[in-house]
Amino acid sequence: MNMSSANVSTVFFYRDSFSKAVAKNVLVVVLVVAINYINVGLIQTFRKHQIFYTSPRYILFLHLVVNDMIQVTLSVTMFVISYTVYQMQVSVCCVFILLTLFTTENTPLNLACMAVECYIAVCIPLRYVQICTVRRTRMLIGLIWMTSVLSVLPDLFIALAMQPMDFFNTKIFCIRNNAFPLTLIIKRRDVTYILYLVVVWFIIFFTYFKILFTAKMASKVTKKARNTVVLHGFQLALCMLTYTNPLLQEMLVRHFPRYVTDTLFACYIIVQLLPRSIS
Repeated sequence: MNMSSANVSTVFFYRDSFSKAVAKNVLVVVLVVAINYINVGLIQTFRKHQIFYTSPRYILFLHLVVNDMIQVTLSVTMFVISYTVYQMQVSVCCVFILLTLFTTENTPLNLACMAVECYIAVCIPLRYVQICTVRRTRMLIGLIWMTSVLSVLPDLFIALAMQPMDFFNTKIFCIRNNAFPLTLIIKRRDVTYILYLVVVWFIIFFTYFKILFTAKMASKVTKKARNTVVLHGFQLALCMLTYTNPLLQEMLVRHFPRYVTDTLFACYIIVQLLPRSIS
């Protein structure tokens, strides 16, 4: 029995009681409603002021907010379904997982782009207007989505090529390792996540230290930019837990099989919801 099938058996055996399941679902739904309510307020503010339409910084921030709204809505839908339907058809599960992964991987890339924008504004202010235009910002957002899609879609193509078609008609507990259980997919995912970690963290550290060096000028704008990048770094650190989450979950499930549902719930709150509440 492989690790993913062992996880499913463990989840089935140690299902939550009715009262605990209700409490978890109510907590998650309340958190997501609160996050989305605040995000809708931010979007309305954006629509009312023309300055936001012409500022690359705010365009990237709005994209982050909208992306996070889609991500938390999809993830909480999957969370509730896992407690109500519990199992779903593999083909339907794949659609949910792919859409969630697109938006999940968008977040760290968007944060890295926002850090670069702060760096250009502080360290290359005379060229800011030429470099950071609305058109280039929109192209950058398109590139973010393209990168996430190209990162995730190979999982589906590999599964279609190597799994029998009957597999997509079976029902599973809808998590990524169960929908895409092939070893090749898991190894490819790990390599991709390591690459993401290295590239995005390099960008964050590079921009932070460049701004920190410039901050010796004691400019108020520079200090604000430095603090903004620090906040991006903290949010990014939480988002990057997504890339270590599969290994962490396997380790915790292996050592604490009786608390598997609580482990998955804690990982969901910390990895999926908490980073989106900072925006």
